[in-house]
Amino acid sequence: MSMELKTVHGVCFLSSGLLEQADGVAHGFSTRQGGVSAPPFDTMDLGYNRGDDPACVRENYCRFCTAIGADHARVVKTRQVHKDTVRCVTAADAGLDPCTPAPYEADGLVTDVPGLCLSVFSADCVPVLLYDPVRRCVAAVHSGWRGTARSIASKAAAIMVDNYGCRAEHILAAIGPAISTCCFETHADVPRAMLDAFGDEAEAFIKRVGDDRFRVDLKGIIAHGLITAGIAPEHIDISDHCTACRTDLYWSHRLTGNARGSMAAMIQLTGA
Repeated sequence: MSMELKTVHGVCFLSSGLLEQADGVAHGFSTRQGGVSAPPFDTMDLGYNRGDDPACVRENYCRFCTAIGADHARVVKTRQVHKDTVRCVTAADAGLDPCTPAPYEADGLVTDVPGLCLSVFSADCVPVLLYDPVRRCVAAVHSGWRGTARSIASKAAAIMVDNYGCRAEHILAAIGPAISTCCFETHADVPRAMLDAFGDEAEAFIKRVGDDRFRVDLKGIIAHGLITAGIAPEHIDISDHCTACRTDLYWSHRLTGNARGSMAAMIQLTGA
């Protein structure tokens, strides 16, 4: 399958063909385009803590959720801290104002409750959406390099299996737009973390480009971890969009620092 840019009601977003062909789920990865925010947040800013006008952020939520077929009034979000905590959520977690911080810290959300719109935020880090169409369970994960080293996406899949009765071979995964190998240049701390976590298996995703400079393929490492967790390679959709290359479409923290908005990746079980 492949990722496809779509525009619905003027809102541009990225959609996974793999998830789209599965019944019973709404999803999307937002871009910068289609919202109402003024510079430097122009235009589709979904971040609650960037300094944007709250009225604009609320309207952006409405527009984006409507475009992907999700319910903006039942969004579930979290305060992301670049760790590996995955929270199982229920209807009690929904309905928080888009501009109000979530009352808990986590970098992943899982539910089997229809109508809850799980949301994670990014601006170079890797967003991952998971869906089991058989058991009807979804997860949304924010995986920066620290979360990737801690295998947070694989841990979310394991929670789907252990807590919700999913089977790994049924799970579909969509790895969204993020900074890619072409632009993710780091010092030795990042590859060291990957080698410590995954051993020699990480070497295929690390390229030395200088004495103390490396390029790391976070998306590839995440996909490898999901395959190791039992998800079939053909059930993994990976976006080839690099947020640092495509600043016309995406926010890149590396390039703009804090003078930016945030993208969101959302997924919601539809129907009863």
